[in-house]
Amino acid sequence: MLPGIERQPRKKLEPSPERLLAVLHRWRDEAVKAGRTITRIAVAFEAGRDGFWLARWLEARGVEAHVIHPSSVAVSREHRRAKTDRLDTELLKRGFLGWLRGERGHCNMARVPTIAEEDAKRPNRERDCLVGERTRIVNRIKSTLARLGIRNFKPTLRKAADRLATVHTPEGMPLPPNTFAELQREIARLGFVVSQIREIEEARQRRLGQQHETGPHAMVRLLARIVGVGVETADMLVHEVLSRPMRDRRAVARYAGLTGSPDESGAQRREQGLARAGNARVRRGMIQLAWRFLMFQKDSALALWYRARTADSRIGTRKTMIVALARKLIIALWRLVTTGEALEGVVLRPAS
Repeated sequence: MLPGIERQPRKKLEPSPERLLAVLHRWRDEAVKAGRTITRIAVAFEAGRDGFWLARWLEARGVEAHVIHPSSVAVSREHRRAKTDRLDTELLKRGFLGWLRGERGHCNMARVPTIAEEDAKRPNRERDCLVGERTRIVNRIKSTLARLGIRNFKPTLRKAADRLATVHTPEGMPLPPNTFAELQREIARLGFVVSQIREIEEARQRRLGQQHETGPHAMVRLLARIVGVGVETADMLVHEVLSRPMRDRRAVARYAGLTGSPDESGAQRREQGLARAGNARVRRGMIQLAWRFLMFQKDSALALWYRARTADSRIGTRKTMIVALARKLIIALWRLVTTGEALEGVVLRPAS
């Protein structure tokens, strides 16, 4: 949208930031020639696979860049709605202009992280991928051996490669040559993945060993002191959610994807379950941590609160309330690392 220009220009560009900046400057010059004073250039685009590099690149060159949450833009609910680049551009433009005017409900903007903040998430996410790959390799090895009737072989042992040559089928026959070669490659691949996981964990321990009084490292060390919270969980929570600037506790729970999605119409009201609109990695981690918290912090206020509301011992009640416990727990941890407010009744490890 150009002030003083009646037409609304549209331009399809190849993915080149220099071309985009040149087009923005050309449109600014057209508005200046039309007699308007341009003091601000605002650009918005949908969040996607390309991340936030373009927003940072434009900000460094004096362009106000915003990244729109794709799911926050209201669209037509017709069964088969028309969808083209032109219509999507108009939809985003209307939402962006409403947001610039300060009107609520048009769209939501994603916070643009720094390169350092994005890079700090990589070790934990890479480790998650490697752990999944380790599980897949182990399952493939076990499945291959199960087809031959072998179920007592443990591929995760340190000397699994040496023991593979001594494995025999129930008929007393050695492993077929092609299967034996395949399993050797799988075990070698498994060893490589395990070594990479160990390398990531050792690098993290070296980073945490640096005595930072403030910042993410101090938050990780503080969370790791809670009995039942490991270094891996603490590192994930800090870099995914707790080190982000959050407005209030509701924003923390919403970003973690632990808020409900009520469906109300007249006198009818029902709960649709979790909205699942936040960080899926944080949501899964908090659900697991909530169950673990009940085991290691049985005398804490949150554990007593949970047991008081699940005294009927029904499975449905426990599964529902564990989400509420996870929501309360993430808020309590956020307050702990930001304001120093301690969790009531929680046992801490000695400070190292």
